Amino acid sequence: MKEIKVLGTGCCGSCTTTVALIEQVAQAKGVAVNLQKIEDLKEVMRHGIMSTPGVVIDGKVVHAGGVPSRAKIEQWLAAA
Repeated sequence: MKEIKVLGTGCCGSCTTTVALIEQVAQAKGVAVNLQKIEDLKEVMRHGIMSTPGVVIDGKVVHAGGVPSRAKIEQWLAAA
């Protein structure tokens, strides 16, 4: 199971859209994920995210700034 965090302060809809898109892709691909939305600014900064939303998978930052594409999310979920 992949541990996924979507990081953002919650001030725009991009974080919510990112969470929903990851959920949709994971469900469509049959991939089990533990998805969390993190809005705590200290936690966001701890990962070095300066542009949100940020996506962290299994402790590694894989994306920052803007809603990721469906194809990019599929790549993340397909990776070992």
